[in-house]
Amino acid sequence: MRLAQLFRRQHYRSDVTDFIDQLKADDPQMEARQRAGRALLWDQSVDRGFQAEASAARVAQKPYVYQTGDQDSDAVKR
Repeated sequence: MRLAQLFRRQHYRSDVTDFIDQLKADDPQMEARQRAGRALLWDQSVDRGFQAEASAARVAQKPYVYQTGDQDSDAVKR
């Protein structure tokens, strides 16, 4: 007997699964709208040239971004 079969509940359905199935049954077009939204935002080709330019133009960040060079001398005097 496999371990996965030992803990398997054949007729169990979670409340979340029931909710999602009911939501899809109430609005059959919802999944198509979700796929269209995903394609709009995420499923796009990557422009490698622009990505290389952006990486080359990146400016190194200082270790502590809120402290400027002018404040170093003021902190010592106080």
